[in-house]
Amino acid sequence: MSKRDPKQPDNTANDARGSSDTDDTIPMNTRMNTRKDPDEWVTGNESMTGAQASYLKTLSEEAGEPFDEKLTKAEASKKIDELQSETGRGIDH
Repeated sequence: MSKRDPKQPDNTANDARGSSDTDDTIPMNTRMNTRKDPDEWVTGNESMTGAQASYLKTLSEEAGEPFDEKLTKAEASKKIDELQSETGRGIDH
């Protein structure tokens, strides 16, 4: 079994098995914060996911607002952002 010389570059990133979908030229904090606008989501018009519904229900209760179970994925995402700003929940400081 051969070991890779740690002084040599790791070329597995060019190999299909070791490739990465991330762009290492973009700082990590920027990659993690980039988000596509919900209005541009291909599946944005579908019903919200179970996870969205659960979290949105919690946020709605905390904000004293009614929970709308008929929101689409995109609408739910926007409402979650709105209620997070209002309640302070889920926002990194």
